[in-house]
Formats: sequence, C-alpha cells, structure tokens
Amino acid sequence: MKKLFKFMGISLVIIVIICGWCWWNYKTSNPWNAETIGDIPVPFGYTRLEAASGSYAEYLRSLPLRKRGTKVNLYTGGEANYQFLSAGVIDQDILSDSEQCADVTMRLRAEYLWQKGRYSEICFRNVNGKRMNYTGGRSRMAFERYMRNVYGWCSTYSVYHETTPRPIQEVQPGDVLVYPARSGMKYGHALIVVDVAKKGSKVAIMCAEGNTPARDKHVVRNLNPLNNPWFIFDGSEENLFVSVFHFNKDELRHY
Repeated sequence: MKKLFKFMGISLVIIVIICGWCWWNYKTSNPWNAETIGDIPVPFGYTRLEAASGSYAEYLRSLPLRKRGTKVNLYTGGEANYQFLSAGVIDQDILSDSEQCADVTMRLRAEYLWQKGRYSEICFRNVNGKRMNYTGGRSRMAFERYMRNVYGWCSTYSVYHETTPRPIQEVQPGDVLVYPARSGMKYGHALIVVDVAKKGSKVAIMCAEGNTPARDKHVVRNLNPLNNPWFIFDGSEENLFVSVFHFNKDELRHY
C-alpha cells in the first residue's frame, strides 16, 4: 500500500509539473527564452532539416527573438490585439505601416538576398504581373525604399500568383502559406515557414507572420501547448490548419 501511495504521489507531482509547463508555454511569449528561431526545441522525436551554410533556411533559423514575455507591438505604437497568437516576437524593424502579412514574406526573402549580395535576384511581381526589379545594390537606403514601393504594389494576390505549389511533405523553410481574398472575405492572408522538422513520414513546420495593421513579425503560436509553436502534418490533409488560419493544400507555395 505504501508503494502505491508513493507511486501516486510521484505521478501527481509529474502531472502538476507538466500542467504548469503547459500553462506557462501557453500564456507566455517566447517561454523558452530562445535567442533565435533555431534555438526553439523541436517536438519530441523530430529532427530539423539540414540547412546548408549560407542558405535561406540558415538565415531564417538565425532570426533573433526578443526576450520572454515581449508583446507584439503595432507600427503606430501600442500593443496589438490577440497577443495569444504569438509564440515569440522576431527582433527586426518594421519598414512602414504597409508592412503587413504578404509584405513580411517578401521582406524576409529580399533581406536574405540583399545581405548575401545577390541583388539581381531581388524581384517581385506586382498585382498586374509586372516585374519589380531591385537595382540599388548595397545601398541600405535604396533597399528600404524599394521594399516600401513593393509593399504598395504587391499583395497576397500577387504572392500567390508568383509562386508554385509544393506538397506539405516536401516543405522547405522559406515556403509561404498564402491565399488571396476568398468569397465573402475582404482580405487574404500569408504566413512564411521559418523552420521544418521531420519524424518518419510526419513533418512539423514553424511559421511566422505579420498582420494588419502593421505590427512586429512574430512566430505563430500553436494553441496546443504540447506542440507550440510547431504544426504537424502527415501529408494526407486536404486543408492545412495553422493556428486560427486554414489553407488549402495547394496554398503551400514556393518561389
């Protein structure tokens, strides 16, 4: 009987610890106090995809995070609504009040190419299908001016039509989940996949987003605290549910 009570006591302690950890993970931004996206632990049994030195995947994993408990702030000042949707705030400036969801996916891609000196590859198509080429070289002022111009002419519509579908089981860091405005909806939405891990046939993705009005870029929280901030798929899904958003399987896309 004593052994049974001892076992029950240990089990209760373990349950309390797990519940406390889940509560803290659910409530707090960056509960791991991770310095970068790549420091966030993967789900149990999963392994991150290899990232070549100097690759886009490595760049995304190196994005710095603000300290535990940091709130998502609006470009115009003050805290954004729905803080519970953020699992961690990315420590990167906001270029303008127009830097919203699709703009964040373009900003990160362009930022990587600019930092690597691959200026001729920085190009986006606007909503009319016209190419917008960057020609400012290593001038930071020219780069930021170009991005603000892109924000004014591009959208979820243009990002969707400029990209190509990719099956979820082949997902790569830098891919985008994007849909233009749907029937009965005024706006579309876009997320960027910032990290990927796998376990057998299952794939776990971590996403980041901006939103309207413009706000800090942030890692998207999984409302299931045991998986936060990863979203797990096995390839059989017709719809990809990421937090409060859902995407058709052909809305996972890549450049």
